[in-house]
Amino acid sequence: MRAAVLQSFGSPLRAETLTDPEPGAGEVVVDVAAAPVLSYAKEVFSGAREYPLLLPLVPGCGAVGTVRTAGPDATRLRAGEWVFCDPTVRSRDDAVCPDIMLQGWNAHGDGAQRLQAHYRDGPFAEQLLLPMENAVRIGPIADHEAVSWCWLNTLLVPYGGLLAAGLQPGETVLISGATGHFGSAGIAVALTMGAACVIAPGRNQATLADLVSRFGPRVRTVPLAGREDQDRERMLRAAPGPIDRVLDLLPPIPDTTPVRAAVMAARPHGTVVLMGGIGADLCLPYRHLMRNCITIRGQWMYPRDAPSRLIQLARAGLLSLRDPEITAFSLADANAAIDHAAANGGPFKMTVITP
Repeated sequence: MRAAVLQSFGSPLRAETLTDPEPGAGEVVVDVAAAPVLSYAKEVFSGAREYPLLLPLVPGCGAVGTVRTAGPDATRLRAGEWVFCDPTVRSRDDAVCPDIMLQGWNAHGDGAQRLQAHYRDGPFAEQLLLPMENAVRIGPIADHEAVSWCWLNTLLVPYGGLLAAGLQPGETVLISGATGHFGSAGIAVALTMGAACVIAPGRNQATLADLVSRFGPRVRTVPLAGREDQDRERMLRAAPGPIDRVLDLLPPIPDTTPVRAAVMAARPHGTVVLMGGIGADLCLPYRHLMRNCITIRGQWMYPRDAPSRLIQLARAGLLSLRDPEITAFSLADANAAIDHAAANGGPFKMTVITP
């Protein structure tokens, strides 16, 4: 099979011919139709983000394709079926505290590194070997629709955060980082889950206006001024009532001001989920959180059954996969795709490779 290989950090991907993968028990091989290119892929491949990857490897994170062959213990997967290739790989020998990695992308910790040693390669290739439970059936689609189904890869991140927050229909949720790639997608997911109102703070006025234009009056935008007390007051004024849930999806920025403003806007007995990339420590008032019974939790990725549940929402017509502007590149143009993704990583934009 042909693949784009990262030989070393800082070097461009190189087209190579690799041995076709063969599935064992509990595994499946998928013919990759489309794989998304994350906007910060260039930072990962350059080594700037210092992701612990075992090189050389075929990179990438998530894909859509058809089953080529499945291991002998497969009972439902059939050759030719369309599947979403979930990159979140979990170890199978500890159900309570499994090691987790993102296949072809990120493997923090010794256990995740051992997982990566086996499921090393990602989807920037014609074929992909992955655990059988990570090949999630999406039902029949036309070949040209594969690129649109890659949008699941983005939607799943905020979906995992909103599930962790316990968002219920009719509630108000604040999405910190709403003008970013994952935050803007989170608005679509929150509305699909039945949020009565989504508070969307941000600094980009054009993006804030676009969010209202796309989703209507259930989205209430808040222009940020950069002062914590002032921004928190604006968030509270924008909400029709108490803010039940807060989901932080801010990218790696050094300033914690917008996070603190959002956290402190949560109502008593509310829930805050931290899912972004803030690199600085977050100082929060102990007594306020304790006396108001506010739950704060971290969340990385999503539960194992989340892809199936999100696919059901899309299949039912409740969640649109047509929101993003999609630009596709061939496998031979993988490096051009990486450059394009870096320059076009805003809300509702997606770059894909189509092996």
